[in-house]
Amino acid sequence: MRWHRRLVAHRWTYPSRSGRPPIDPAVAALAEQMARDNPGWGYQHIQGELRGLGHQIGASTIRRILKRLGIPPAPMRRDHTTWRKSLSTQASTMLACDFFHVDCALTLQRLYLFFVLEVGSRYMHILGITANPDGNWTTQQARNLLMDQQHRSPAYRP
Repeated sequence: MRWHRRLVAHRWTYPSRSGRPPIDPAVAALAEQMARDNPGWGYQHIQGELRGLGHQIGASTIRRILKRLGIPPAPMRRDHTTWRKSLSTQASTMLACDFFHVDCALTLQRLYLFFVLEVGSRYMHILGITANPDGNWTTQQARNLLMDQQHRSPAYRP
């Protein structure tokens, strides 16, 4: 039987494997970034997006990666979107508008100033001053601003 054990030992030597091959850290970081940036995406959605980028990885592997990083599953991630995070995400395309009034000492008249604030950059546009702000005047001032902004930045649209 010794000759048989030597034959088997000599002929059938397998390399020692330690389990599954490790996940590329770049792919794990990409899965983490996708999960953090898109709270509504589940494991299979992330898997599909990674497959579209040319990375073959299973949904259960993505689950293990996110669990190791302390990122909860998609339904629980979706509930943690705060108002502050929502505003910071949308701030570059948001405009805030308001009026304030000035009492003129010379004409003893109240003048209304219409202004718009770009939330992302905090840049203020003064659109107009009038004694009687009505809906048509306000709408026209807003249209004028948006037409001007369209030429500068495609992020704003009417």
